[in-house]
Amino acid sequence: MERREQRERREQRAVAVERLDGVTRERFLRDIYPRRKPVVLTGLELGTCTTKWTVDYLSQAEGSKEVKIHVSAVPQMDFLSKNFVYRTLPFDAFVRRAAEVKHKEYFLTEDEKYYLRSVGEDVRKDIADIRKQFPVLAEDVHIPEYFEKEQFFSSVFRISSAGLQLWTHYDVMDNFLIQVTGRKRVVLYSPRDAPYLYLSGSKSEVLDVDNPDMEKYPLFVKAKRYQCVLEAGDVLFIPALWFHNVISEEFGVALNVFWKHLPAESYDKTDTYGNKDPMAASRAIQILDRALKTLEELPEEYRDFYARRMVLRIQEKAYRNDYG
Repeated sequence: MERREQRERREQRAVAVERLDGVTRERFLRDIYPRRKPVVLTGLELGTCTTKWTVDYLSQAEGSKEVKIHVSAVPQMDFLSKNFVYRTLPFDAFVRRAAEVKHKEYFLTEDEKYYLRSVGEDVRKDIADIRKQFPVLAEDVHIPEYFEKEQFFSSVFRISSAGLQLWTHYDVMDNFLIQVTGRKRVVLYSPRDAPYLYLSGSKSEVLDVDNPDMEKYPLFVKAKRYQCVLEAGDVLFIPALWFHNVISEEFGVALNVFWKHLPAESYDKTDTYGNKDPMAASRAIQILDRALKTLEELPEEYRDFYARRMVLRIQEKAYRNDYG
């Protein structure tokens, strides 16, 4: 009961993500996109997928092709501790299992959770594209192309068990999270709150955003929480660098569409997932690492002093004061 009350208080303090109905491409690009904030778009034309994609239809449409999936004995999947295993199942069998609450057949436990994140044929070279990996289902989807065709990067097909929670992370490209069936709760944090999220690469160590361990993560309370619930047919715009934590409140199917907000040459050409930092950012981090290594040549008192001077330089030269 206490944990539920804590969660309810936290959700009451959350900032609701704005919901806008029937937004045209022109309005999105003129009024919404430049703000660089999340927004839920409703009433968009998404095709027949929102009515056709039942469990029966999904399992029959793409047959028994094998898919690689995440399987977890607990609802909260953690990419840092890798508290899940990868397994392979025929797609039709996977869909039926993911829609179950209790399993007669299972890998770990009878209430294990399943998660599919589609990938390219060769994950080292190919991006996820629903038109290539799931061509039959792709015919049912109309993707809102609120970006130029040459900006398109990937379309990631996702299926989640009810109750599944994915780790908090950011992506380096803009994306639409299209909720086709089921309901998701999405918690988001601004890029400027990165200092409070205990990052390891692009991922936060704070897995349970509803009931965080405040002794272990005392600064997390400073992170401003944005939140929305996505119903079937809703589209969430997630700008690049915004952190997001996704909870599937029901068995659901979604499609992420990523596109390049920066010039194409800004991105790492070997990146097939869309989560490698831009080339300039990677170079800057490498330079910083070398600078910190150089500081180790000094005694602690000097190292501390010059590290603080470096922080002040970064704040003076790079920090923005006009974040919303």
